[in-house]
Amino acid sequence: MKSTFHLINSRAGKTLLLVLLEVLWILVLSYYLHPYAAWLESSLRIISVFIVLYIVNTSKHLSSDLMWVMIVMIFPVAGTLVYIFFEVADRFSSPTYKNIQAETKTAAHYYVQDEDILKEAKGSNPLAAGQFEYLSHTAGFPVYRNTQFSYYGVGEEGWPVMLEEMRKAKHFIFLEYFIIEKGRMWNSMLEILKQKAAQGVDCRVLYDDMGSINTVPIKYACELEKMGIKAQAFNKVNPLINGIMNHRDHRKILVIDGKTAFSGGINLADEYINIKSKYGHWKDNCIRIKGPSVWSYTVLFLTMWNAARHEDDDYTKYKAEPYRSEQDGWIVPYGDTPLDDSLIGENVYINILNAAQKYCYIFTPYLIIDEDMMNALILAAQRGVDVRIITPGIPDKKIIYNITRSYYPNLIKAGVKIYEYTPGFDHAKVFVSDDTVATVGTINLDYRSLYLHFENGTLLCNSKEIARIRDDFLDSMKKSREVTLANFKPGILRTILYMNIRLFAPMM
Repeated sequence: MKSTFHLINSRAGKTLLLVLLEVLWILVLSYYLHPYAAWLESSLRIISVFIVLYIVNTSKHLSSDLMWVMIVMIFPVAGTLVYIFFEVADRFSSPTYKNIQAETKTAAHYYVQDEDILKEAKGSNPLAAGQFEYLSHTAGFPVYRNTQFSYYGVGEEGWPVMLEEMRKAKHFIFLEYFIIEKGRMWNSMLEILKQKAAQGVDCRVLYDDMGSINTVPIKYACELEKMGIKAQAFNKVNPLINGIMNHRDHRKILVIDGKTAFSGGINLADEYINIKSKYGHWKDNCIRIKGPSVWSYTVLFLTMWNAARHEDDDYTKYKAEPYRSEQDGWIVPYGDTPLDDSLIGENVYINILNAAQKYCYIFTPYLIIDEDMMNALILAAQRGVDVRIITPGIPDKKIIYNITRSYYPNLIKAGVKIYEYTPGFDHAKVFVSDDTVATVGTINLDYRSLYLHFENGTLLCNSKEIARIRDDFLDSMKKSREVTLANFKPGILRTILYMNIRLFAPMM
């Protein structure tokens, strides 16, 4: 009874109640429109045909849009209404869409590529030259000389370093995270933010409202503002059903004085540093970056911040003096947005697979992929590349785990080796290949990360730290169980289940 009351009284419970009220209103409205039902149904059926033709002929990733084709074909009336409501109306009416697109266009001017550095980077590694060209000239994210990159294989190793760097802040601390949850990790960071804000340091916190819906109060941003910390909940949850609610800020970014940046897979909650255990040992990572490349992360943060509340007419006031250190290869911080036609996160992954010569090792919590990614994995394995993937041994969401496993047979038959992390949940998102290239970030191998969320990653090339990333994978593999066709027999009923639920994988 107590837990039921807590659920009803929670932000999620209240939002669900309002959504149900909206559905009830739609049903009531439908009742009163009943005299016009025949005319409406005929019109919507005709529109549904054009919608399917439009999707098929314009889609750049048909695997994800196939869900809409199926819905519109099976339910031509309701499906057409839902498609127009989610995919068309919001793009023309949503202030969130418009603000982010406008600020992204403004921010693009701050990403400036030093062409001499790009030329040098492309010459240093011919197999990565195409990746550098793509990220710099197509995606718009500059290639930098890597001056310092540190990889921490679990969150509890990176967290003390984050605190140490935050204590050094003199000018600003910017945080952008999907989840914030009160506990030992966040509380320790909050204490530093309060101290720094009192000292005149510009402290800003941007968190995703949906990601933190059950972890902080509905007006938590107001609480932080009273502490002197500027705060913003991104894309606030709206009980009115709409398409923009699908696009969440899944990024993990901490920037300090424009000199140091942190990213990786960890959110700001105790389970990510194994203080709290829900699904066994939480396997994740954290990265620290120092040097000129921190500027790209500063711009990424300021883009989202100013889309929500315009404060900065000139980003350059947050640009630090050049950091002097020995060069260790090349680095490219990059972001991805669902509001354009580019699939930057997926393209970076596929470019790594296509260029791999010896091996490509992958950490991912979810494996819900389209045909492009599936074919890239299979083709790499068929070319003789040692492709290995580590997924969770203990799932956080049972249905997602089942969908993930539904992709195993085709991959294993093609020669891809799959391992499940026995101690618990693998939340890391990493590609590492041939001891020369790696990317670490927030981008899962699933439709939500690849198509629907705002994400970020960091590409590393010819750095000594790549060996640490490789060794972290190999060490985790020793703690994992290999999945083979012999020990993976889903059975006829489960196979049929997989076939059906995979149609709706883009919604997961």
